[in-house]
Amino acid sequence: MENVGYDPDTILATVHTKSFNHMLGTQKGGKISLPDNRDVFHVYSIEWDSITVKAYVDGKRYFNFDKPSDNPNEWPFDKRFYLILNVAVGGDWGGEYGIDDTIFPATMEIDYVRVYQEPKK
Repeated sequence: MENVGYDPDTILATVHTKSFNHMLGTQKGGKISLPDNRDVFHVYSIEWDSITVKAYVDGKRYFNFDKPSDNPNEWPFDKRFYLILNVAVGGDWGGEYGIDDTIFPATMEIDYVRVYQEPKK
């Protein structure tokens, strides 16, 4: 789940790999409009298995990325990953139109984080 300050009503999901990324203009992603995302808690979900990554908001799927090949530059998702939750400011994307200093201090409220794993077969 990504959300950028200059487009606050849009929620995005994007895979970032060596082959599919914004630097090359090959990123794969989806988006959904969610105008109340700053005022109401929502459930943001990722289902990730050996052949696909799916992104949801409140149970509604808005992005699907199917494994294109066994090439780790396209599908590195067979390795262990960790979760990052942060508020980022600036950069090429978020700072594209400058930074409004009146937004500080900024907060991100999280009700809960859950991670589930299917039992090994």
